[in-house]
Amino acid sequence: MTRTSRKQTRRGMGELESQVMDVLWDDGGQLTPAEVNARLDSGRELAYTTVMTVLVRLFEKGAVTRQRHGRAWAYRSALGREEHAAQGMNAILRDGGDRSLSLARFVENMSTKERAELRRLLDARSRRK
Repeated sequence: MTRTSRKQTRRGMGELESQVMDVLWDDGGQLTPAEVNARLDSGRELAYTTVMTVLVRLFEKGAVTRQRHGRAWAYRSALGREEHAAQGMNAILRDGGDRSLSLARFVENMSTKERAELRRLLDARSRRK
């Protein structure tokens, strides 16, 4: 997925929070607020304190973990991008009314290739049980 196609707001996150998460996911390690700010491609200059506030909010939401790095905190995503997406899909299914109907509509909108991959994953899961 390209950076421009990820601009859509993630469930429970604002646009800037999503951009910060993209920086953390793309790096895969721990970053200080200054390092995150330097890598942000938000199209505008952001104050260090703005980025630090976003990271603290993400920490309070459980989206990131942090560890002391000198005088600053270094932040890392709590989940990988794919795990986060899966949690979001589960939340939508859980909160979307009739779970079976929501899932059916979701599958209807999948490409043939995506449905084949879903079948393969379900078959593999069935064989493991």
